[in-house]
Amino acid sequence: MIDRKITLALILAIAVEAAGLFAWAGATGARLNDVELRVSTLLGVGERLARVEAQLELAATQLTRIQQKLDAN
Repeated sequence: MIDRKITLALILAIAVEAAGLFAWAGATGARLNDVELRVSTLLGVGERLARVEAQLELAATQLTRIQQKLDAN
């Protein structure tokens, strides 16, 4: 038969390990939620950046035309 102290120590060790596992899982879940929130806020950034880039190209073209007209006068 197994000694009663060893059994209680084993049960206590398993309980401590389980508590650590649950704490780790909770922290991992919180980090995952944070990453998902950050990704959801960045979804439209690429499209907006492409639009800004296109507008800057159009503005540069207009400025070039204005400069050419000023130089012609």
